[in-house]
Amino acid sequence: MGGDQQKTAYPLYGLLGRKLPYSFSPEIHGMLGNNAYGLVELEPEELDGFMRSRPFRGINVTIPYKKAVIPYLDEISDRARRIGAVNTIVKREDGSLFGDNTDYLGMRYMLRHAGIRLEGARVLILGSGGTSLTARTLCEDEGAAGISIVSRSGELNYENVSRLRADTDVIINTTPVGTYPGNGESPIDPGLFPRLRAVADVIYNPRRTRLLMDAEELGLRTVSGLRMLIAQAVAAHELFFDMKAPEGVTEEIYRRLKNRLMNICLIGMPGCGKTTVARELSRLCKKEFFDSDACIEKEADMSIPDIFATYGETYFRELETEACSELGAHTGTVIATGGGVVLKEENMRSLRQNGLIVFLERDLAELSMEGRPLSKSMDDLKRIYEDRIELYRGYADMSFLNEEPPASVAERIREMAYEAADY
Repeated sequence: MGGDQQKTAYPLYGLLGRKLPYSFSPEIHGMLGNNAYGLVELEPEELDGFMRSRPFRGINVTIPYKKAVIPYLDEISDRARRIGAVNTIVKREDGSLFGDNTDYLGMRYMLRHAGIRLEGARVLILGSGGTSLTARTLCEDEGAAGISIVSRSGELNYENVSRLRADTDVIINTTPVGTYPGNGESPIDPGLFPRLRAVADVIYNPRRTRLLMDAEELGLRTVSGLRMLIAQAVAAHELFFDMKAPEGVTEEIYRRLKNRLMNICLIGMPGCGKTTVARELSRLCKKEFFDSDACIEKEADMSIPDIFATYGETYFRELETEACSELGAHTGTVIATGGGVVLKEENMRSLRQNGLIVFLERDLAELSMEGRPLSKSMDDLKRIYEDRIELYRGYADMSFLNEEPPASVAERIREMAYEAADY
């Protein structure tokens, strides 16, 4: 009886892995109409029993089982055999198991959509796991001129990879370095490679890893792994149900998921109305609201003016950086920031991980000066404005003039933010 109960605990379709606390796969498959999709977390010693009992109709496979499942399969696709890893398994009507690799299709979609060409390119692949094998096979099929694989303990490793500095056009990161909750970490410095023209990162949480932000600042073409995740799920869904998904469904799901996960971060002068507009935006978008200054006050257990008076601006800026680091790692929120948040690049990097940056402008004469330690007079405001205006404009993805009722401004921001093709 216990065995039967154990079998019925598994979903008919799902994602098999060891630890899956942050997976978006059930949500994506739900958008495809498969509400029977769930998560299957197993320890290595549990894998044999699961694969022998076959208590599923279709299963996706992630770390660390993409190779381990192969001996249990009756047939695998040529693509999966060449890669040496399986991420999608279908149980056929006769009970046999067929394995394929839809990560290949997802990665190809991701790179092509971003305009990253592999033909004739010398590609540096970071990592040596199952997704690295997928990248290698795709590079071969797309006609890459050279493929180098970096691993921590291989002949080519992170200590000597700089020897390829003059011979790398594209970097593909297949490691988990930089993924949530390890935000801010990076496996490599793209600045080491003067010929580099593009960086792809299969990580999708955060939306912009440190690796991608470093690459963007160098003016390189970049892409994150969210489209790969969705495109491979669409391909898996087609295999599960032996059907063709509707035209454009990958981009439709991308838009919906992007809008749900996106933070909207308001920057601007002290007293320009960021908090008031952000509250309205939070209500309209059904996103959680955060005010960085309020978070600082809660952490310090005193008001902003008291922090300045007691400990000085330097200490306040340290608290602000800590608050931005924590808030920026969230997804699906609206964040009102302090007026000086743009003074430290580290703050803006934290906010840009998952956020669309919106500059809220307002006439100086309309700015509130109440409770503002650094802007107690119009002369103070003018000086601060001159010091920061280029920073506000430089960091902003879009700007809005706050001269209408807060609800109207919030609605305009919501419309523009949700229409943004990317963030």
